[in-house]
Amino acid sequence: MSDSFTFAMGEFDATFPSNYRYAKNHMWALPVADPNVASGTDSTQTTFRFGLTAYAVRLLQDVYFLDWTVEAPSPVKLRGEIGSIESKKAESDLFSPVAGLLTKINAAALDDPALINADPYDAGWLLEIQCEAGDSDILLTADQYAQHLEEAWQVAQRTIKGQANQ
Repeated sequence: MSDSFTFAMGEFDATFPSNYRYAKNHMWALPVADPNVASGTDSTQTTFRFGLTAYAVRLLQDVYFLDWTVEAPSPVKLRGEIGSIESKKAESDLFSPVAGLLTKINAAALDDPALINADPYDAGWLLEIQCEAGDSDILLTADQYAQHLEEAWQVAQRTIKGQANQ
C-alpha cells in the first residue's frame, strides 16, 4: 500500500496521506497522543488533529486569514460553526468535523495562515478535538475519501464553470 494517493483536479494533482482519516468537509484527521490519558491505559476517547486537505487548499487558493469563533477548551458539535477562513478565491465558514472537546488551536497557523498553503499536513494543521470513540466513526478512510472526492469534484467543476459564466 502506498503512503499517499493522488487525485487529479483538472491540471493540478492533489496528494493525500493514505494513513490519515478524512471528514466530508475536506479536513484531514490524525490521532495524536493525548497528554491527559496515561500511557498504556484503555480510553474511550481519542484526540485528533485536523487540518485542511490539499483539495480544500487548492480550491481556496492562497489562504490569508483565519479566525476562530471558539476557544480551547470548548465543546463543539458535529458540523457546528467554529470559525472562518479567507483566501484569494473565497471566504468560508469552518465547521467542526466531529463532536467533542476542542482542546487546542494551532497558534502558528492563526498568526501566519500561509502555513496552510505551504504545509497543510504538518505545520498548517488547524485544531485538535478530543472525541468519544463512536463520534470518530464519521471519519472516512483514505479509500472512502477518494470516492467522496470524485463526487465533490463534479460539484466543484459545475460551480467553477457557473462562476466563470457570470
